[in-house]
Amino acid sequence: MNEAALSQFREQIIEAGKKNHALSIQGGNTKSWYGNPSAAPILSTRSYQGILDYQPEELVITACGGTPIAEIESTLAKNNQILPFEPPHFGDDATFGGMIAAGLAGPARISAGNLRDFVLGTRLMDGRGEDLSFGGKVMKNVAGYDVSRLLPGSLGTLALLLEASVKVLPKPAATASLRCMMNASNALKMLNEWAGQPLPLNASAWIAQSGNEGELTIRLAGAKAAVTSASQMMQDLLGASILEAQEADLFWRNLREQQLSWFKQLPNHHALWRLSLPANCPVLEIPKDCLAEIIMEWHGQERWLQGPANQLMAKTLRELAMHHGGHVTCFRSKSADPFERFTRLDSNPLTAGLEAVQKRLRHSFDPFGVFTTGRLP
Repeated sequence: MNEAALSQFREQIIEAGKKNHALSIQGGNTKSWYGNPSAAPILSTRSYQGILDYQPEELVITACGGTPIAEIESTLAKNNQILPFEPPHFGDDATFGGMIAAGLAGPARISAGNLRDFVLGTRLMDGRGEDLSFGGKVMKNVAGYDVSRLLPGSLGTLALLLEASVKVLPKPAATASLRCMMNASNALKMLNEWAGQPLPLNASAWIAQSGNEGELTIRLAGAKAAVTSASQMMQDLLGASILEAQEADLFWRNLREQQLSWFKQLPNHHALWRLSLPANCPVLEIPKDCLAEIIMEWHGQERWLQGPANQLMAKTLRELAMHHGGHVTCFRSKSADPFERFTRLDSNPLTAGLEAVQKRLRHSFDPFGVFTTGRLP
């Protein structure tokens, strides 16, 4: 597979190491806004693309990092299969490697699991220019530390992802989306109760001002009989209405890609804040400087707020999230002011011990700081 591209990557990495400067890995450049800003020179992965192996009966696909996600999903669709974690694209040029490096999942993450759970094996190039492989193409093949699981969410700050194998799943036999009005407290209580029952609950989204009634949208997915039964129960219990298939598909896609009007109305000098919280987290008191309307996904475990893009708001939301056992990320920012966009490992009692582990791992894979762009703390 394109040995010329690999040679170019190696030369670029070794040269950067000699000159002691960093390289910013870039695929389709659809998520360059995510993470702390970086002005490092670009190492583009687009020259290294293609599907290397796909056996539908094995439910595994292997592809190069520069392969467009759209090509992956199109190939899977021909065999009635999907990437079950619903990765957001944020642009037509999104790549397979960027998908893994960002580590983001869409509405179905609450039922299907995170992207990291589906990565089986990887091939990467470290900060010395060495070509390394980890994991494989089956679930039970790893003894010891699973390096492949470190790459999701690393934003290219650990190593250059060359290739990856991920598990895929069959498309659900049936789906249905329902909508009703409900306040946030009742929505959280009901969704968490249903999550513990054998219901085909696939995704949820609640949109409104925190203290008011809001629009709750629920997606069911699974066997036809299970979806039909659950749908009827929700209609009877909640008075919920069923969305037309086309309307439902558009809603969930726009939610995943942050194309709903709520996301598009982010004011200047504000940020889109993402709170990741445990399942038992109650309704939060929204800081006064934030906009009153919020979006809750993943049965309340992911909550989106819009508020000032500055260090004070980062501190306020970090303390709020940590008080409830979670963390916060500045997902998008419409301000050029520099501030820490993530909850640092060493500032959270739950993760402080991982700080030393992270430093040792980074030094092992990148001793010359080639990938130390600062996009992650």
